Amino acid sequence: MIDFENGSIIKLHRDNTMRMRDVEELLIDGETVIGSFTSVRDYVVFTNKRIIAVNKQGVTGTRMDYTSLPFSRVVVFSIETAGTLGYDSELQLYFPNVGKVCFEFTGMSDIMEIGQAISAYVL
Repeated sequence: MIDFENGSIIKLHRDNTMRMRDVEELLIDGETVIGSFTSVRDYVVFTNKRIIAVNKQGVTGTRMDYTSLPFSRVVVFSIETAGTLGYDSELQLYFPNVGKVCFEFTGMSDIMEIGQAISAYVL
């Protein structure tokens, strides 16, 4: 589970396998996957409606914890792009009664599409 108390940063890189089958049972009608990003063993799937953070647990990694962060609950968000030198980009989201959740993306990940999806619900 995401550490909501400390506003933890999860460092992610683009996952080209689009871990759709792992979360497809959670998706609702009209919800589509924008992209997926991995961090060592865990991963995060961004849809057009929410973020699904998947935490693999146990020795075999077959036990999983799914955390759903709906864009409709975001009150403020911030995107920091990578720039020309390939620095990391960052997405910060603020949820009422939860606080800040921060995702850091390695390299030149294009997170503007994620920002547009969030804007559709926040604005």
